[in-house]
Formats: sequence, structure tokens, C-alpha cells
Amino acid sequence: MGLPPRAGAAASPGRSSAAARVHGNASSDPRTYHHRGPGIEEATCRLWRHVDSKVVIRTYLVITGLFTLSASVIWGINTLFMLDAGLTIFEVFLANAAFTAAMALLEIPTGVVADTRGRRASFLLAAISLALGTLAYVGVAFINGGLLLFCLAGVILGLGYTFYSGAVEAWLVDALKATGFDQELDRVFARASMVASIAMLLGTVAGGLLGQLDLALPYFVRAGLILMAFGVGFRTMHDLGFSPRTVRFRGIAGEMKKVATAGFNFGWRSPAIRLLVWDSFLTMGFFSWAWYAWQPYFLELYGEDAVWLSGLIASLFALAGIVGNSLVGRLAKPGRKRTTLLLASTTIVTSTMVATGAIRSFWITVPIFLLGAIATGVLQPVRQTYLHQSIPSSERATLVSFDSLMGSLGSVGGQTGLGYLSQERSIPAGFVVGGLVTFLAIPIFGRLRALDLPADKITERAPELVATPPDAVRPVEDPT
Repeated sequence: MGLPPRAGAAASPGRSSAAARVHGNASSDPRTYHHRGPGIEEATCRLWRHVDSKVVIRTYLVITGLFTLSASVIWGINTLFMLDAGLTIFEVFLANAAFTAAMALLEIPTGVVADTRGRRASFLLAAISLALGTLAYVGVAFINGGLLLFCLAGVILGLGYTFYSGAVEAWLVDALKATGFDQELDRVFARASMVASIAMLLGTVAGGLLGQLDLALPYFVRAGLILMAFGVGFRTMHDLGFSPRTVRFRGIAGEMKKVATAGFNFGWRSPAIRLLVWDSFLTMGFFSWAWYAWQPYFLELYGEDAVWLSGLIASLFALAGIVGNSLVGRLAKPGRKRTTLLLASTTIVTSTMVATGAIRSFWITVPIFLLGAIATGVLQPVRQTYLHQSIPSSERATLVSFDSLMGSLGSVGGQTGLGYLSQERSIPAGFVVGGLVTFLAIPIFGRLRALDLPADKITERAPELVATPPDAVRPVEDPT
């Protein structure tokens, strides 16, 4: 099991030097690091002086590519694997719901790790958990363990993904600020998304071919690739622009309360972030189901039990994401509003998902589905930019996890409800109903546009990197 790929998921913009000074990590010179003594901070200081933004971006792209490659080898065959292991279609989605429920429950505790011990430590823990969870999946299928054991294995995978969510993006943002990078990051997001999509292209094709031989083979390959990603992260990923701090066991509850409070103060109380997390709740509720539902649905339309075809379609989905990502640089022009792109791409996504269920012809339905993937490739990098330019750096990992938390909560309901509908009615009915639900994202982005916030405006330089007073990092009050 793994997260459904969201074409365009990448990185985020940096923080202002003023915001950095508030937290004691930087001076007015973004390349200067104030440390309080020897140890980790002193080592970080030395690393800082010898790393530039190009190295940071290159490291991020390598980690993104390896991690996505390791995950994508099962994306095209995961549902088929679980059905082959004896689960019904509804049980498949219940197991997936257990995975996403674990993510929802563990987002805050694992967010504490990223915001205290460091983004690097969180990523390494993610890789270890995901490797163990992947092998557990194969073991459950081998012993015909059934739904309960699949759910338990899914919890391990959920733990891994919560360690990953937000941590790597936060590492990129802080490291870029520390090395003096002061440009808009929409294009960097798109580059990372293109790397991820290329890795997904290779991984899904390989996974489909391996699955044609044995559905368990992609899982063994995935575990090996995750361990490779662990090795690269251990060697090259260092916390620049961030000071790790020790948290004792008795202090974890306090840290969790602090993180939850930050999520409320800087998240829910901010009208822009609140709208964005509602979008995450709605759309992930559908897409986390849709990604696993198309596999048996398209094979049924094709009329043959061709596992390799699932890998091929998943790779075409990745290619469609690359096309969408490549359009971001052309569409995100200075002077335009990000909500214009969000509204247009969301309208296309909603229409194509409804049509995927309404039109039951393989050679028409699949291209329509892929058109929706192109629109998603535009939507996600732009949405990420808006989100990260609306939050303070000190709470960046926490609020990205908060956004993921809402998406996970939506996924639990979406996979359970649409999974039941799939078994009682049909998968096409799920596409129609779920696609109509995503229509609600259009008025959400319309309200976001009406706020007319600085994050909505595309400029040559990132607004956050202009010197701003400490008050600028306070949550925006909802005028309504």
C-alpha cells in the first residue's frame, strides 16, 4: 500500500530573514548562522558555509526521485495484489482506510519529531517504517492473514508516511533560506514534481511487468529501493537553517499540545489555510479512493486480466503529471493570480472524474482520466506555493502535516463510503458520485480568491523573503 500519487507534490517557499531572527536561527545575512555552542549546531554551521542553494535543490530532487521510485513500483498493482490475496473490493478499501486513519492519528506525534529532532531524523524514520510495512504486506498475503492483518500492516505504512509528510518540504524551505535563495519556488516545485513523475513513470512500468510475473515481486523491489533512499538521505540530507532540540519522553505530551495549538492558531484560525485544508479534505476523500479503484475498473473495460496494463496506465498517469508540471512555468506568470490557475484546473479535474464513471469505453475513458491528471499536475504545485507562503517557517512542518491530516481524515470517509458504493453498486458509480463531491472545491477556491491575499499574487521574488516585522508571522484573523 502507498499514498496515491498527487501529481505536482513538491516543495515550498522559504521564510523571511525577519521571521528567522524571531526564532534565533539567522541574522539579517541569510548565510550567517548563530549557534549557542558546540555539537550539532556547530556542525550545521560548518556545513552551511559550504553549501549553496543549487546543492540543496539537487539533494532534494535526488531524494524525491528515489523515494517516489521506491513507492511507485506498487502503485499500479496494489489493489490487484490485495484482491489476489483474498480480500473483497470493499475490504480492500477498508484496509486502505485503516492506513489513512493511522496517518490521521499519527500526524501530530510524528510532526513533533520533525519540529524537534529535525527533518532529517523524521525522513530516516519514515524510510525504515515503510520498508518494514512493505515486507509485512507480503508476509500477510503469504499466510492468507486476511483483513485484520492487512490493516495492521497498513498502520506501519501509515506511520512511515506521517514521518515523511511535511518533513522533507520543511527541510528544503529552511535550507534554501539559509543559503540565500530568494526566488519564487513555483518552478522549483514543478521541477521536483517532474522528477517525481519521471520516477513514477519508470516505477509503475517496472511494477506492472514484475507483477505480471508475480504480484509480490514489486513489493520486494520496493523495500530495497526504500532502503537505498534511506542511504542517500543519511549521507546527504542535513538540517540547514534548523536547530534540532532534545525532547524527553515526559515532554512529548507538552510538545503535542504545542503542535496542536500551532495547528489551530496558524492553521484553522487563518482563513486561507482553513480553506486550503477543506479542499484537501474533500479532494483527498475522492482521489485516495479513485487511485485504487481505476485498476480493476480499467481492466474490466479492457476485457482482459492484463496486470502489465495497470502498470502502463499508471505510467501514463505519471507522464500526464509531467505535462501538467511543465505547464506551470508558462502559466504562473508574474502579475497573475494563483487562484485563477486553481479554479481552472479544479474545474477540469472535476469534469473529467465524473466523465470517467459516466463513459464506459476503455479507449475514451482512459484518455479522459489522463486529462484530469494533467490538470492535477498544474493544480498541486500552485496550491503548495499558496499554502507555504501563508505560514510561518517555525511551524512549517507542523502545518504541512496539519494539511495532510485533513486529507487523511477525508480519505478515511471517502474510501469507506465510496468503497461500499463500489461493492453495492459499481466502481463507475463511485467515480460519478465522488467526482461531483469534488465540485465543492470550486467555491472554496472562489472564496480564497475573494480574500485577495499576498500569497495569491505571483511575483518575480517570493513575498516571504522580503524583510517583514515579527507581527507578520501571526495568524490572519478571519474578517467574517
